[in-house]
Amino acid sequence: MTEKGFKRKLTAILSADVEGYSRLMGEDEEATVLTLTAYREVIGTLINDNKGRLVDSPGDNILAEFASVVDSLRCAWDIQQEIKSKNSELPENRRMSFRMGVNLGDVIEEGNQIYGDGVNIAARLEGLAKEGGICISGTAYDQVKNKLPFRFDYEGEQTVKNISEPVRVYRVRMKAEVDIPELSKELKLPDKPSIAVLPFLNMSADPEQEYFSDGISEDIITDLSKLSGLFVIARNSSFIYKDKPVNLQQVGRELGVRYVLEGSVRKGGNQVRITAQLIDSESGHHLWANRFDRKLEDIFAVQDEITEEIVTALDIKLLSGEQARVWRKSLKNPEARDLYYRGQEKFNWYTKEAIAEARQLFEQVIELEPDSPLGYAGAAGVLSVEVWRGWSKTPAQSLKYAAELVQKAIVLDDTNADAHAQLGLVYLVNRQFEKAIAEAERAVALSPSGARVAGLAVVIHVHSGMPKEAIVFAKQAIRLNPVPPPRIFNILGVSYRESGQYKEAIATLREGIARYPEWALSHYALVTVYCATGQYEEARAEAEEILRIDPLFSLEQHTMRLPYKDQAVNERLLADLRKAGLL
Repeated sequence: MTEKGFKRKLTAILSADVEGYSRLMGEDEEATVLTLTAYREVIGTLINDNKGRLVDSPGDNILAEFASVVDSLRCAWDIQQEIKSKNSELPENRRMSFRMGVNLGDVIEEGNQIYGDGVNIAARLEGLAKEGGICISGTAYDQVKNKLPFRFDYEGEQTVKNISEPVRVYRVRMKAEVDIPELSKELKLPDKPSIAVLPFLNMSADPEQEYFSDGISEDIITDLSKLSGLFVIARNSSFIYKDKPVNLQQVGRELGVRYVLEGSVRKGGNQVRITAQLIDSESGHHLWANRFDRKLEDIFAVQDEITEEIVTALDIKLLSGEQARVWRKSLKNPEARDLYYRGQEKFNWYTKEAIAEARQLFEQVIELEPDSPLGYAGAAGVLSVEVWRGWSKTPAQSLKYAAELVQKAIVLDDTNADAHAQLGLVYLVNRQFEKAIAEAERAVALSPSGARVAGLAVVIHVHSGMPKEAIVFAKQAIRLNPVPPPRIFNILGVSYRESGQYKEAIATLREGIARYPEWALSHYALVTVYCATGQYEEARAEAEEILRIDPLFSLEQHTMRLPYKDQAVNERLLADLRKAGLL
């Protein structure tokens, strides 16, 4: 039992100190104290801006806590960037650099102070960081790996002072925040109007309503992606600017688009206020702005109006049938719509636990609005992911149920691109390759700027024995999503491998691993490429990484999830994995 006056809690801890502080003090105490005082003020402001609390700052140390690991790492990054900028104004021998550690751990709280191993580990991580760098623990990495656009280098399990168990350590690569992959460095403007929809700002009194504003932004992206006359950046890439002060001209350059849509959402009771403005990122001029005060049940109508205003402002010519496809809406029940947005939020996390929670939320949507396709399509997508990733305890039953759900969605709305793409995936796993390809191409036609459906088209084509076509779809998905998720690197690398382009395959997979070191599928694919090129030592090293990430790895279960049309491919991959020492 915790002693009286104490309480325990799980929190994100940021620990920092000045590298070379003793040297700086020895050379000029007064100048060092003045610089440290100025930098502490900057750090305190950034901690507050990132929803944190400054716990203590003795000497050259800083200790802060956050409710969110994402906020704590964003804060650490912001501090390092700001300190780097301020150091540029000082003589080199007077520059003050910080080392930082971030940990998610259990602590004891007494008054305004926190104690315990959670704090001690953060301090040890700080000691492992390089000058101007950040190290994070494995517990922190597990929370941020798919949510922030940073690169991480795995430093292995480190034994640190006064901590009984080794700590998994990851080093944050201190590069530009929006780090465009090598695969798409040259982002020229498309030959048609191009747009990025930034996450709408949650202006509601309740910060927990953020999923609602995110859902509105995502719905607008989905609607615009259906227009053949418009190029639309995917959610993954536009959402890297979430909660960040951004220069819209910089956004345009980094994502390769001419126009940017930004806005805000204020939800209270049964009322919602949405503001939106369309900006030309080259000139910075506002092309259109509006404010909508409506009841919650009218939220889809507001999204329709925003889409229509964008189409009008950019003078986009709609093809026959596009208008009906874009403005076909459902989910009139506010509770169902709320559950759907929550389901979308969980689905985007792409972890086993979040995916399971998303499935429950989409099933509740189906119960509340059985005549809407959205719940069925969402639940089918979740089930497909669970089967594909090996998270389903009954994969055959789950796949059958996914097929039933997605076909129901298509009956209700034949223009739902995600549903057609998911149906294609079901056909692929059932080895109905021609039907799978037809559904994939139908999905891409319905959503020309849909990065997610383009990604599923890659999966379907490469497993159907069409790797060259898969490469085209993969490059399309990456251009639409310049900061792509790990699965895109993996499947593009596999497509290069199956087309015999081994050099490109290795470069792509290594790029994916550099960004997402814990994404085991890229390690699997790299093992097979190294074996195909006779690099067995490198293959065995990657095999060791697989076993570190997934100690329960089963060769048989892995190859069973690879539905290649040509069975010889499965046999070749199985042999390669065995050569690398996997069983």
